[in-house]
Parts: sequence; structure tokens; C-alpha cells
Amino acid sequence: MGLYSRIEGKGKPLLIIHGFLGMSDNWKTLGTQFAAEGYEVHALDMRNHGKSFHSDAFSYQLMAEDVCQYCQEHNLMHIDLLGHSMGGKVAMLVAVKYPDLVDKLIVADIGPKQYAPHHQEILQGLSAVDFSKKPGRGEVEAIISNYIPDFGTRQFLLKNLYWEEPGQLAFRFNLNAFVKNQEVIGESLPYDGYFGKPVLFLKGEKSGYIKNEDTELIEHHFPLAQLITIKNAGHWLHAENPADFFEAVNSFLKG
Repeated sequence: MGLYSRIEGKGKPLLIIHGFLGMSDNWKTLGTQFAAEGYEVHALDMRNHGKSFHSDAFSYQLMAEDVCQYCQEHNLMHIDLLGHSMGGKVAMLVAVKYPDLVDKLIVADIGPKQYAPHHQEILQGLSAVDFSKKPGRGEVEAIISNYIPDFGTRQFLLKNLYWEEPGQLAFRFNLNAFVKNQEVIGESLPYDGYFGKPVLFLKGEKSGYIKNEDTELIEHHFPLAQLITIKNAGHWLHAENPADFFEAVNSFLKG
């Protein structure tokens, strides 16, 4: 059971890992831009996300192993690795567990620290949808808007809706696995994790995920880390300011 991926371009392998409840599709535009710069871009769907397999088992350990296995299946060595949010945590763990595999690491708007659970309302909203009643898209949005007032977040989540069969919508992700394992997403990187190669952390100017006091822990794990702030962007920095995001990542990879 390999991971689903969108592969584009030729050259050095660049793997992109989406955030929680996201999928490879979220990276379509940026993926094409990186491919044009001479990378073979692999935008992955993590387990229980997008078009990848569903499993009751869900942890960072397993997701890191999935990525390593994906690289073996596709004969990828010396990869560059980019992850956003949950995907950033996966990418960090891949780098510290399999340092020979990764040349450069880019972590978008997440730190190695522990985060308090903060997706409960989103999971409640998604769980409130009863697909046995065959709701349409508008009805699904109306239900989750009671829990998720932010329009952008709702649109991001609704990208996961698809027609399982005519007249029957479903979510692509494995909601049951997320509800059962909701403490997983905030887990910290193991304290002894170490990666001595170049690392770029990107934080959204309006996001609170990476704070000034987190730099000490970042440097503990990643002594060569540099941190860049993406202006006019919150947690979804790659979607809110894609031009600056692309510029920062591309300069780092080419540097």
C-alpha cells in the first residue's frame, strides 16, 4: 500500500508533504513552479488523506516510515523535503530518522515543540455531517459553518468532498482515524532528534505557530536552521503569499 503522489518535472527529487486534512492537490500551482526550476516534484498524500490508503493506525512514526518506503519504491535518494504544518512535523521526523536520505529540509509554519490540541472544533464540525442523509455540497457547508466560522478554513476542508457514487458525497480523508488519534497531531519531535544539514523554517507573519522563544529548541534539533518570516500571511503561508513563499524556498534550495 504505497502513498498516492502527483509527480511533475525532471531533476533533483523534491518531496512535498501537506498539512492535516490537506492533500497533494493543495500544492498543484507551487509544484508546477518548482518543476519548472529543475526539480522532480513529488507531492504526496499522507495515509488517511487525499487518495492514499486509509488505516486505523495514524502516527508521525508511521507517516515518516511511509515517506521512507515511498522513496525506496521510487528509487529516490538525496531528496529535498518540504512540509507544511503536520507535514512539517513528518518532514522533521524523516530528516532526523533518515538523515542520509535528506539533503535539505524546509519546514513551513510549525515548530518541533508540542502543541496543545486545537482541531477539536474542526473535527466536531466534520463529524456532524451525516452522509447517510445524502446531503449536497451546500448542505455540508451549512452544517460545518456552525462549527467553523472561518470561510477560508471551510473552503480548504470542502476540497476533500467528492462523489463516492452518483448522489452520494463523502470526505476523502479518514475522519474516524483522526477523531480516534486527535492527540497525535500536536506531538513534539523526539528530544534526541538531530539533523545537521541545512534547514529552512518559514513562519507566517500573522501566525502564532512559531514564536521567538521556539528558536532555542529549533537550534537544538537543527543547528544549521535559518528562519524567514513570510509577510502578509498566516498559517497557510504558501496559499496566502505564494510568491514570497516560492522565492524563499527556491533561493534556499539553489543556495
